[in-house]
Amino acid sequence: MSLFLSSYENRLDTKGRISVPASFRASVASETFPGVVLYRSFTNNCIEGLSMSRMEQLAAATDKMGVFDSELDDLSAMLFADARPLAFDVTGRIVIPGDLLRHAGITDTAVFVGRGTSFQIWNPDAFRTAQEKSLEHLRTTRPNLTIA
Repeated sequence: MSLFLSSYENRLDTKGRISVPASFRASVASETFPGVVLYRSFTNNCIEGLSMSRMEQLAAATDKMGVFDSELDDLSAMLFADARPLAFDVTGRIVIPGDLLRHAGITDTAVFVGRGTSFQIWNPDAFRTAQEKSLEHLRTTRPNLTIA
């Protein structure tokens, strides 16, 4: 399973390419698809990213929903219709499509944020704001994880 950890800030070059962090590329090295899948987040103004095998797991999970379920229509439109499989170039870069960059408010610099089995790509200022909000929330709620 691919595991994405830590945060990395990288610049887009003049041709719109951005280097995917080496540790993220290493996480998907054993995948059959040599790249990542990106789509617009429907919970934040950022870009969601994952491996192709994780995308296949999401497809399998949606297969368990009712065929005429309206939530399936919405999920399918966001997850699959919006998804962009982007292969790495020889130096580990991708070109993020303009509509995804606009959705996240990314112009020249982006932050890749590990989230375990997925990652997000944020505008650096927006990420700092969201991270502070999350920290304050966690301090109040103090969630508990059960590890088997």
